[in-house]
Amino acid sequence: MGRPVLFLTGGTGLVGRNLSEHPEAEAFEIIAPTSAELDLRDPAAVTKRLAEVAPDIVVHAAGRVGGIQANIAAPLAFLDDNLMMGRNVVMGAFHAGVRRLINLGSTCIYPPTAPNPLREEAILTGPPEHTNEGYALAKLAVLKLCSYISATDPALHYKTLIPCNLYGRHDHFHTGRSHLIAAIFEKIHRAKTTGASQIEVWGDGSARREFMYAGDMASAIFTAASRIEEVPDLMNVGVGQDHNVADYYRAVAETLGWRGELRFDLSRPVGMARKLADISRLRAFGWSAQVNLRDGLERTSNYYLTEVVA
Repeated sequence: MGRPVLFLTGGTGLVGRNLSEHPEAEAFEIIAPTSAELDLRDPAAVTKRLAEVAPDIVVHAAGRVGGIQANIAAPLAFLDDNLMMGRNVVMGAFHAGVRRLINLGSTCIYPPTAPNPLREEAILTGPPEHTNEGYALAKLAVLKLCSYISATDPALHYKTLIPCNLYGRHDHFHTGRSHLIAAIFEKIHRAKTTGASQIEVWGDGSARREFMYAGDMASAIFTAASRIEEVPDLMNVGVGQDHNVADYYRAVAETLGWRGELRFDLSRPVGMARKLADISRLRAFGWSAQVNLRDGLERTSNYYLTEVVA
């Protein structure tokens, strides 16, 4: 008997590339068509490809992603693209007879009024944060599709993992498209190479965020895939602790060896004041992150300096 087939969407993205290079990937035959090979916005093409491949499991990691700037500038595209891709992959798998699917959500789906740490029960207890509303609405619709499908047949396991913010190898390091830590790397590296003594930080630096190394997220996905019957319909995946934005700037500055000052721009949007995931379900499942922030930043720095800006 050959290796089980894992059909992966978003194979060229942060999660997808970390998944493919993870040691546990060797246990699977991974099929990860690029967007040029398969347009996930085309429902007929997606269903046809899934029926042809007949995978043992689907991991849906594709999506239009970006930081606050990108989400504010293009809410229509973030809603439409992510809704189409998610719906087509989930329903395509369902119609193709796929019994196991892991859908990746985002902590952006939580209402800003939800108490921290964010428990899965808080989902849909209020509207999402306005700066990422389009993206969040799409993610909410897709996770509901998964829950409804699982409820139709006990043999179907369509589960949603909700990762905290991620960083690491293969991240996008270009301002406007990148998330916080990747954007910080680019800003501080530019400041260091140009001799700048200050860099701008949006807000006062007090907003708190939780970040996990993307290689750990890959580990969580493989663990969930191997024990999918035990995975709750919705499960946060995080490290269980957060830091404020200013702390992340200082940590990256130390990693890159820049000793300048932070200049806070209070006129800029910062999103939710805090976003820390409750990981009680994750702990009960028996998985925990292994890479601490210092080691993760060192690994990210090595990748950024040798493969991005070299």
